[in-house]
Amino acid sequence: MYDVIVIGSGPAGLTAAIYLSRNGLKTLVIAGSTWGGQLMLTSHVENFPGFSEGIAGPELMNNMRRQAERFGAEIIFEDATSVDFRNKPFKVEAGGRTYKAAAVIIATGASRRWLGLESEKRLRGRGISVCATCDAPFFKGKNVIVVGGGDTALEEALELTKFAKKVRIVHRRDRLRASRALQRKAFSNPKIEFVWDVVVSEILGKEKVEGVRLKRTNTGEEFTIKCDGVFIAIGSRPNTEIFKGQIDLDDDGYIVTRDETKTSIEGVFAAGDVQDRRYRQAVVAAASGCKAALDAQRYLEATNP
Repeated sequence: MYDVIVIGSGPAGLTAAIYLSRNGLKTLVIAGSTWGGQLMLTSHVENFPGFSEGIAGPELMNNMRRQAERFGAEIIFEDATSVDFRNKPFKVEAGGRTYKAAAVIIATGASRRWLGLESEKRLRGRGISVCATCDAPFFKGKNVIVVGGGDTALEEALELTKFAKKVRIVHRRDRLRASRALQRKAFSNPKIEFVWDVVVSEILGKEKVEGVRLKRTNTGEEFTIKCDGVFIAIGSRPNTEIFKGQIDLDDDGYIVTRDETKTSIEGVFAAGDVQDRRYRQAVVAAASGCKAALDAQRYLEATNP
């Protein structure tokens, strides 16, 4: 029996664990078999406060994990497979065992959608990115490709124009799904060029991105474009499958919260990208984890005076 179970081990989950355990609450972090969140795939983080020279994503997450453990948080590297929020104490199953707690913080994050190419995996962090806000400064004066046609793709492209020499948006259709306001900005930006009716069949380069091979969806013709970076912007999905039917989710699967972190079940809180479709930044997720921890602590104090 724990005071709080934290499901997830990215910046939101581990920050919550730091606050909870430091305040003397018996805390279990169900970290997942692949723990640490999306920063584990980020080779260099320059915009997380406190690291003037930047820090490797995995190193930052290891620092957070050790900090949570130093204050007494228990961490297991198993995937949560089911939850029961209908009765108290709440139950979470992971690794074939059932864990109970008076409160739960969900911080399972969101997973970016990828193209599914072998070259994409091999060159991830070597010119391939899913976050212009994080990585655009690395491409100053470079030519880059953005894959996608929705709001995210255009937002990424517009951010990249602040640094890149040229930004090509490649899209599988002949029209965009993005909002009209974003389309106007993108079409009027002289640095942005559109390549229509194509899919990426291969990302070229051995040690770093050197170009892309594109295939026309209407004719099957293939051709290559040289570039220094590829930004995948085809959407993301919140990791909320096991919470369906347990708490309120929106139409896209994100957890619905009120008063910052409270879910539809009293005593269950949510933090980070699992409920934040707008910002999707590590520092925002960490702040959200702090809020969830403080809210959970106040809930426990109110229910167990």
